[in-house]
Amino acid sequence: MLVIVAPGQGAQSPGFLSPWLEDPTFASRFDWLSTVAGLDLAHYGTEADAETIRDTRIAQPLLVATGLVAALELFPHPGDAFRHVGAVAGHSVGELTAAAGARAISAEQAMVLVRERGAAMAAAAEATPTGMTAVLGGDRDDVLSALERHGLTAANDNGPGQVVAAGTAEQLAALAADPPAKARLVPLSVAGAFHTVHMEPAVSHLAGLARSVSTHDPRTPVISNRDGQVVHDGREVLARIVGQIASPVRWDLCMETMLDLGVTGILEMPPAGTLTGIAKRAMKGVETFALKTPDQLEAAREFCAKHGEASMIETTPTWRMVVAPAKGTFHLDAQAAESDVLAAGATIGDVASLRDRTPVLAPHGGQVVEWLVHDGDLVSPGQPLVRLHPEGSSS
Repeated sequence: MLVIVAPGQGAQSPGFLSPWLEDPTFASRFDWLSTVAGLDLAHYGTEADAETIRDTRIAQPLLVATGLVAALELFPHPGDAFRHVGAVAGHSVGELTAAAGARAISAEQAMVLVRERGAAMAAAAEATPTGMTAVLGGDRDDVLSALERHGLTAANDNGPGQVVAAGTAEQLAALAADPPAKARLVPLSVAGAFHTVHMEPAVSHLAGLARSVSTHDPRTPVISNRDGQVVHDGREVLARIVGQIASPVRWDLCMETMLDLGVTGILEMPPAGTLTGIAKRAMKGVETFALKTPDQLEAAREFCAKHGEASMIETTPTWRMVVAPAKGTFHLDAQAAESDVLAAGATIGDVASLRDRTPVLAPHGGQVVEWLVHDGDLVSPGQPLVRLHPEGSSS
Protein backbone atom coordinates (compact mmCIF):
# COMPACT_ATOMS: atom_id res chain seq x y z
CA MET A 1 0.00 0.00 0.00
CA LEU A 2 1.24 3.45 -0.99
CA VAL A 3 0.86 6.64 1.08
CA ILE A 4 1.76 10.04 -0.39
CA VAL A 5 2.89 12.65 2.14
CA ALA A 6 3.51 16.40 1.82
CA PRO A 7 6.03 18.24 4.02
CA GLY A 8 5.45 21.31 6.15
CA GLN A 9 7.23 24.57 6.74
CA GLY A 10 10.96 24.21 7.22
CA ALA A 11 11.39 21.71 4.38
CA GLN A 12 12.27 24.50 1.91
CA SER A 13 15.86 25.42 1.07
CA PRO A 14 17.36 28.09 -1.22
CA GLY A 15 17.19 27.16 -4.89
CA PHE A 16 15.31 23.88 -4.40
CA LEU A 17 12.84 24.76 -7.17
CA SER A 18 15.42 25.47 -9.90
CA PRO A 19 15.56 22.02 -11.54
CA TRP A 20 11.78 21.74 -11.56
CA LEU A 21 11.28 25.01 -13.40
CA GLU A 22 13.42 23.80 -16.29
CA ASP A 23 10.35 21.87 -17.44
CA PRO A 24 8.08 24.29 -19.38
CA THR A 25 4.91 22.45 -18.33
CA PHE A 26 5.86 22.59 -14.66
CA ALA A 27 6.85 26.25 -15.01
CA SER A 28 3.53 27.16 -16.68
CA ARG A 29 1.44 25.40 -14.04
CA PHE A 30 3.54 26.86 -11.25
CA ASP A 31 3.13 30.34 -12.70
CA TRP A 32 -0.65 29.90 -12.59
CA LEU A 33 -0.67 28.94 -8.91
CA SER A 34 1.74 31.80 -8.17
CA THR A 35 -0.70 34.17 -9.81
CA VAL A 36 -3.51 32.84 -7.63
CA ALA A 37 -1.32 33.35 -4.55
CA GLY A 38 -0.29 36.83 -5.67
CA LEU A 39 3.42 36.04 -5.12
CA ASP A 40 6.42 35.53 -7.40
CA LEU A 41 7.00 32.02 -6.11
CA ALA A 42 9.40 31.13 -8.92
CA HIS A 43 11.73 33.86 -7.69
CA TYR A 44 11.48 32.71 -4.09
CA GLY A 45 12.12 29.08 -5.02
CA THR A 46 15.19 29.82 -7.13
CA GLU A 47 16.89 33.08 -6.15
CA ALA A 48 15.83 34.03 -2.61
CA ASP A 49 18.03 33.28 0.38
CA ALA A 50 17.18 31.12 3.38
CA GLU A 51 16.09 34.04 5.56
CA THR A 52 13.67 35.32 2.92
CA ILE A 53 11.94 31.97 2.36
CA ARG A 54 11.73 31.40 6.11
CA ASP A 55 9.00 34.08 6.12
CA THR A 56 5.73 32.27 6.78
CA ARG A 57 3.97 34.40 4.17
CA ILE A 58 6.32 33.02 1.52
CA ALA A 59 7.26 29.55 2.74
CA GLN A 60 3.74 28.19 3.02
CA PRO A 61 2.47 29.10 -0.49
CA LEU A 62 5.81 28.01 -1.94
CA LEU A 63 5.53 24.55 -0.40
CA VAL A 64 1.91 23.95 -1.36
CA ALA A 65 2.35 25.12 -4.97
CA THR A 66 5.43 22.94 -5.39
CA GLY A 67 3.69 19.85 -4.05
CA LEU A 68 0.59 20.31 -6.18
CA VAL A 69 2.43 20.85 -9.46
CA ALA A 70 4.91 18.05 -8.74
CA ALA A 71 1.95 15.72 -8.18
CA LEU A 72 0.78 16.43 -11.74
CA GLU A 73 4.29 15.62 -12.96
CA LEU A 74 4.25 12.34 -11.06
CA PHE A 75 0.72 11.45 -12.20
CA PRO A 76 0.07 13.26 -15.52
CA HIS A 77 -3.34 11.58 -15.59
CA PRO A 78 -4.95 12.12 -12.14
CA GLY A 79 -6.94 8.92 -12.50
CA ASP A 80 -3.63 7.05 -12.28
CA ALA A 81 -3.11 8.47 -8.80
CA PHE A 82 -6.45 7.18 -7.57
CA ARG A 83 -5.56 3.69 -8.79
CA HIS A 84 -2.29 3.71 -6.87
CA VAL A 85 -2.56 5.87 -3.75
CA GLY A 86 -4.05 4.25 -0.68
CA ALA A 87 -4.03 7.37 1.50
CA VAL A 88 -2.54 10.86 1.73
CA ALA A 89 -1.29 12.99 4.62
CA GLY A 90 0.44 16.32 5.02
CA HIS A 91 2.48 17.70 7.89
CA SER A 92 1.04 21.04 9.05
CA VAL A 93 0.59 23.24 5.95
CA GLY A 94 1.18 20.09 3.90
CA GLU A 95 -2.38 19.12 4.81
CA LEU A 96 -3.58 21.68 2.24
CA THR A 97 -1.44 19.98 -0.39
CA ALA A 98 -2.86 16.60 0.60
CA ALA A 99 -6.46 17.86 0.62
CA ALA A 100 -6.16 19.31 -2.88
CA GLY A 101 -4.39 16.22 -4.14
CA ALA A 102 -7.26 14.09 -2.83
CA ARG A 103 -9.74 16.46 -4.56
CA ALA A 104 -11.41 17.61 -1.33
CA ILE A 105 -10.68 21.19 -2.47
CA SER A 106 -9.33 22.60 -5.70
CA ALA A 107 -5.72 23.67 -6.24
CA GLU A 108 -6.85 27.27 -6.58
CA GLN A 109 -8.79 27.12 -3.31
CA ALA A 110 -5.74 25.63 -1.63
CA MET A 111 -3.56 28.49 -2.86
CA VAL A 112 -5.96 31.18 -1.64
CA LEU A 113 -6.24 29.47 1.74
CA VAL A 114 -2.48 29.00 2.12
CA ARG A 115 -1.84 32.61 1.15
CA GLU A 116 -4.22 33.77 3.87
CA ARG A 117 -2.99 31.14 6.32
CA GLY A 118 0.63 32.24 5.96
CA ALA A 119 -0.23 35.92 6.32
CA ALA A 120 -2.50 35.38 9.32
CA MET A 121 -0.01 33.13 11.12
CA ALA A 122 2.78 35.64 10.51
CA ALA A 123 0.62 38.43 11.94
CA ALA A 124 -0.22 36.30 14.98
CA ALA A 125 3.46 35.52 15.51
CA GLU A 126 4.33 39.22 15.45
CA ALA A 127 1.91 39.95 18.30
CA THR A 128 4.05 38.17 20.92
CA PRO A 129 7.71 37.01 20.80
CA THR A 130 7.32 33.24 20.49
CA GLY A 131 9.26 30.37 18.99
CA MET A 132 9.85 26.63 18.76
CA THR A 133 12.57 24.26 19.96
CA ALA A 134 13.06 20.65 18.91
CA VAL A 135 13.55 18.27 21.84
CA LEU A 136 15.50 15.27 20.58
CA GLY A 137 15.87 12.11 22.63
CA GLY A 138 15.07 11.70 26.30
CA ASP A 139 12.29 9.74 27.92
CA ARG A 140 8.92 10.72 26.44
CA ASP A 141 7.23 11.16 29.80
CA ASP A 142 10.13 13.26 31.08
CA VAL A 143 10.01 15.44 27.96
CA LEU A 144 6.28 16.05 28.16
CA SER A 145 6.53 16.71 31.90
CA ALA A 146 9.26 19.31 31.32
CA LEU A 147 7.17 21.06 28.67
CA GLU A 148 4.18 21.18 30.98
CA ARG A 149 6.32 22.49 33.81
CA HIS A 150 7.42 25.44 31.70
CA GLY A 151 3.99 26.12 30.17
CA LEU A 152 5.04 24.95 26.71
CA THR A 153 3.04 23.04 24.11
CA ALA A 154 4.19 19.90 22.28
CA ALA A 155 3.32 21.57 18.99
CA ASN A 156 4.70 18.73 16.83
CA ASP A 157 4.83 15.16 18.07
CA ASN A 158 6.82 13.44 15.35
CA GLY A 159 7.33 10.09 17.01
CA PRO A 160 9.83 8.61 19.45
CA GLY A 161 12.48 11.10 20.44
CA GLN A 162 11.14 13.93 18.29
CA VAL A 163 8.95 16.48 20.01
CA VAL A 164 8.85 20.17 19.13
CA ALA A 165 8.16 22.55 22.02
CA ALA A 166 6.48 25.88 21.34
CA GLY A 167 5.69 28.92 23.45
CA THR A 168 6.94 32.35 24.45
CA ALA A 169 10.61 33.32 24.34
CA GLU A 170 10.67 33.33 28.15
CA GLN A 171 9.20 29.82 28.36
CA LEU A 172 11.70 28.46 25.85
CA ALA A 173 14.56 30.11 27.75
CA ALA A 174 13.35 28.42 30.94
CA LEU A 175 13.32 25.06 29.14
CA ALA A 176 16.88 25.65 27.93
CA ALA A 177 17.94 26.31 31.53
CA ASP A 178 16.08 23.25 32.83
CA PRO A 179 15.97 20.65 30.02
CA PRO A 180 14.65 17.09 30.36
CA ALA A 181 17.29 14.47 31.12
CA LYS A 182 19.18 12.94 28.19
CA ALA A 183 17.50 15.27 25.68
CA ARG A 184 19.14 17.63 23.20
CA LEU A 185 17.51 21.00 22.50
CA VAL A 186 17.67 22.54 19.01
CA PRO A 187 16.09 26.01 18.62
CA LEU A 188 14.22 26.18 15.29
CA SER A 189 14.43 29.04 12.82
CA VAL A 190 10.71 29.77 12.69
CA ALA A 191 8.74 32.97 13.10
CA GLY A 192 6.52 31.93 15.99
CA ALA A 193 4.81 29.29 18.13
CA PHE A 194 2.82 27.56 15.43
CA HIS A 195 0.13 25.04 16.40
CA THR A 196 -0.44 26.63 19.80
CA VAL A 197 -3.00 29.01 21.30
CA HIS A 198 -0.83 31.88 20.06
CA MET A 199 -2.22 31.15 16.58
CA GLU A 200 -5.90 31.52 17.54
CA PRO A 201 -6.31 34.83 15.62
CA ALA A 202 -5.26 33.01 12.43
CA VAL A 203 -7.85 30.29 13.07
CA SER A 204 -10.62 32.87 13.27
CA HIS A 205 -9.54 34.46 9.99
CA LEU A 206 -9.29 31.17 8.09
CA ALA A 207 -12.57 29.89 9.55
CA GLY A 208 -14.38 32.88 8.08
CA LEU A 209 -12.90 32.25 4.64
CA ALA A 210 -13.53 28.50 4.82
CA ARG A 211 -17.27 29.07 5.05
CA SER A 212 -17.21 30.14 1.40
CA VAL A 213 -15.13 27.20 0.16
CA SER A 214 -16.97 24.43 -1.66
CA THR A 215 -15.68 21.01 -0.69
CA HIS A 216 -15.99 17.48 -2.04
CA ASP A 217 -15.52 14.14 -0.36
CA PRO A 218 -11.89 13.21 -1.06
CA ARG A 219 -11.18 10.58 -3.70
CA THR A 220 -8.46 9.14 -1.45
CA PRO A 221 -8.55 8.72 2.36
CA VAL A 222 -7.00 11.71 4.16
CA ILE A 223 -5.14 11.07 7.42
CA SER A 224 -5.63 14.00 9.80
CA ASN A 225 -2.87 15.70 11.82
CA ARG A 226 -5.29 16.21 14.70
CA ASP A 227 -5.53 12.59 15.81
CA GLY A 228 -4.38 10.36 12.96
CA GLN A 229 -7.95 9.51 11.99
CA VAL A 230 -8.99 8.79 8.43
CA VAL A 231 -11.36 11.50 7.21
CA HIS A 232 -13.62 11.02 4.21
CA ASP A 233 -15.93 14.01 4.43
CA GLY A 234 -14.74 17.11 2.59
CA ARG A 235 -16.25 19.55 5.05
CA GLU A 236 -14.52 17.85 7.96
CA VAL A 237 -11.21 17.74 6.08
CA LEU A 238 -11.32 21.52 5.69
CA ALA A 239 -12.56 22.18 9.24
CA ARG A 240 -9.72 20.11 10.68
CA ILE A 241 -7.13 21.92 8.57
CA VAL A 242 -8.39 25.27 9.84
CA GLY A 243 -8.47 24.20 13.48
CA GLN A 244 -5.03 22.60 13.21
CA ILE A 245 -3.41 26.04 12.94
CA ALA A 246 -3.69 26.37 16.73
CA SER A 247 -3.55 22.67 17.66
CA PRO A 248 -0.61 20.28 17.94
CA VAL A 249 0.43 18.20 14.94
CA ARG A 250 0.23 14.53 15.90
CA TRP A 251 2.39 13.06 13.17
CA ASP A 252 3.11 10.14 15.48
CA LEU A 253 -0.57 9.18 15.29
CA CYS A 254 -0.59 9.70 11.52
CA MET A 255 2.25 7.19 11.17
CA GLU A 256 0.44 4.81 13.50
CA THR A 257 -2.60 4.94 11.22
CA MET A 258 -0.44 4.36 8.14
CA LEU A 259 0.84 1.19 9.77
CA ASP A 260 -2.70 0.15 10.66
CA LEU A 261 -3.64 0.62 7.01
CA GLY A 262 -0.84 -1.72 5.97
CA VAL A 263 1.48 0.80 4.33
CA THR A 264 4.46 -0.68 2.51
CA GLY A 265 5.73 2.46 0.75
CA ILE A 266 5.75 6.19 1.58
CA LEU A 267 6.54 8.76 -1.11
CA GLU A 268 7.22 12.33 0.00
CA MET A 269 6.49 15.21 -2.37
CA PRO A 270 9.14 17.91 -2.88
CA PRO A 271 10.93 19.50 -1.17
CA ALA A 272 11.29 16.00 0.27
CA GLY A 273 13.42 14.43 2.96
CA THR A 274 11.98 15.50 6.30
CA LEU A 275 9.04 13.10 6.54
CA THR A 276 10.80 10.17 4.90
CA GLY A 277 13.62 10.69 7.39
CA ILE A 278 11.15 10.42 10.26
CA ALA A 279 9.56 7.34 8.68
CA LYS A 280 12.90 5.56 8.35
CA ARG A 281 13.43 5.90 12.10
CA ALA A 282 9.87 5.23 13.27
CA MET A 283 8.40 2.84 10.65
CA LYS A 284 10.84 -0.01 10.29
CA GLY A 285 10.25 -2.17 7.23
CA VAL A 286 8.37 0.53 5.29
CA GLU A 287 10.14 1.65 2.10
CA THR A 288 10.45 5.38 1.49
CA PHE A 289 11.06 7.59 -1.52
CA ALA A 290 12.02 11.26 -1.18
CA LEU A 291 11.11 13.01 -4.44
CA LYS A 292 13.55 15.93 -4.59
CA THR A 293 14.31 16.56 -8.26
CA PRO A 294 12.54 15.88 -11.58
CA ASP A 295 15.20 13.41 -12.72
CA GLN A 296 13.76 11.06 -10.07
CA LEU A 297 10.27 11.03 -11.59
CA GLU A 298 10.62 7.78 -13.51
CA ALA A 299 12.00 5.99 -10.46
CA ALA A 300 9.19 7.52 -8.38
CA ARG A 301 6.58 6.14 -10.80
CA GLU A 302 8.17 2.71 -10.50
CA PHE A 303 8.00 3.03 -6.70
CA CYS A 304 4.29 3.91 -6.95
CA ALA A 305 3.62 0.96 -9.24
CA LYS A 306 5.43 -1.38 -6.84
CA HIS A 307 3.48 -0.32 -3.75
CA GLY A 308 0.30 1.11 -5.22
CA GLU A 309 -3.19 -0.25 -5.00
CA ALA A 310 -6.52 1.53 -5.17
CA SER A 311 -7.93 2.69 -1.86
CA MET A 312 -10.83 0.82 -0.30
CA ILE A 313 -13.07 3.79 -1.07
CA GLU A 314 -14.70 3.83 -4.47
CA THR A 315 -16.28 7.19 -5.23
CA THR A 316 -18.74 7.54 -8.12
CA PRO A 317 -21.75 9.82 -8.68
CA THR A 318 -24.03 6.94 -7.64
CA TRP A 319 -22.46 5.38 -4.57
CA ARG A 320 -21.37 6.74 -1.23
CA MET A 321 -19.47 4.91 1.46
CA VAL A 322 -19.21 5.69 5.16
CA VAL A 323 -15.82 4.57 6.44
CA ALA A 324 -14.15 3.89 9.77
CA PRO A 325 -12.12 6.84 11.08
CA ALA A 326 -9.73 4.69 13.10
CA LYS A 327 -8.82 1.16 14.15
CA GLY A 328 -11.05 -0.39 16.79
CA THR A 329 -14.31 -2.19 17.45
CA PHE A 330 -17.39 -1.01 15.56
CA HIS A 331 -20.59 -0.62 17.56
CA LEU A 332 -23.67 -0.29 15.36
CA ASP A 333 -26.30 2.22 16.41
CA ALA A 334 -29.57 0.38 17.03
CA GLN A 335 -31.73 2.98 15.27
CA ALA A 336 -29.45 3.04 12.22
CA ALA A 337 -29.55 -0.75 12.05
CA GLU A 338 -33.34 -0.63 11.66
CA SER A 339 -33.38 2.22 9.12
CA ASP A 340 -33.75 1.91 5.38
CA VAL A 341 -32.86 5.58 4.89
CA LEU A 342 -30.32 7.55 6.91
CA ALA A 343 -30.79 11.29 7.32
CA ALA A 344 -27.87 13.59 6.58
CA GLY A 345 -25.64 13.65 9.65
CA ALA A 346 -27.21 10.53 11.16
CA THR A 347 -25.12 8.54 13.65
CA ILE A 348 -24.49 5.01 12.40
CA GLY A 349 -22.44 3.91 15.41
CA ASP A 350 -18.99 4.42 16.86
CA VAL A 351 -15.50 2.96 16.78
CA ALA A 352 -13.99 2.16 20.17
CA SER A 353 -10.19 2.08 20.41
CA LEU A 354 -7.78 1.92 23.31
CA ARG A 355 -7.61 5.75 23.31
CA ASP A 356 -11.19 6.83 22.83
CA ARG A 357 -14.61 6.18 21.31
CA THR A 358 -15.29 8.02 18.04
CA PRO A 359 -18.84 8.57 16.74
CA VAL A 360 -19.34 7.72 13.06
CA LEU A 361 -21.79 9.82 11.07
CA ALA A 362 -23.29 9.56 7.59
CA PRO A 363 -22.63 13.18 6.52
CA HIS A 364 -24.81 13.07 3.41
CA GLY A 365 -27.27 10.36 4.39
CA GLY A 366 -28.93 8.13 1.82
CA GLN A 367 -30.65 4.82 1.25
CA VAL A 368 -28.99 1.89 2.98
CA VAL A 369 -27.97 -0.58 0.30
CA GLU A 370 -25.65 -2.82 2.28
CA TRP A 371 -24.06 -2.96 5.72
CA LEU A 372 -20.47 -4.10 5.19
CA VAL A 373 -19.70 -4.80 8.86
CA HIS A 374 -21.60 -6.11 11.85
CA ASP A 375 -21.91 -4.88 15.42
CA GLY A 376 -18.78 -5.85 17.33
CA ASP A 377 -16.57 -6.29 14.25
CA LEU A 378 -12.95 -5.14 14.36
CA VAL A 379 -12.36 -2.47 11.72
CA SER A 380 -9.30 -0.73 10.29
CA PRO A 381 -8.89 2.96 9.37
CA GLY A 382 -10.72 3.81 6.16
CA GLN A 383 -12.61 0.51 6.02
CA PRO A 384 -16.07 0.89 4.41
CA LEU A 385 -18.87 0.36 6.91
CA VAL A 386 -22.04 0.91 4.91
CA ARG A 387 -22.86 1.48 1.24
CA LEU A 388 -25.44 4.18 0.50
CA HIS A 389 -27.34 5.53 -2.49
CA PRO A 390 -28.08 9.26 -2.46
CA GLU A 391 -31.61 9.55 -1.07
CA GLY A 392 -34.25 9.17 -3.72
CA SER A 393 -32.07 7.37 -6.28
CA SER A 394 -32.75 3.85 -7.37
CA SER A 395 -30.44 0.90 -7.77
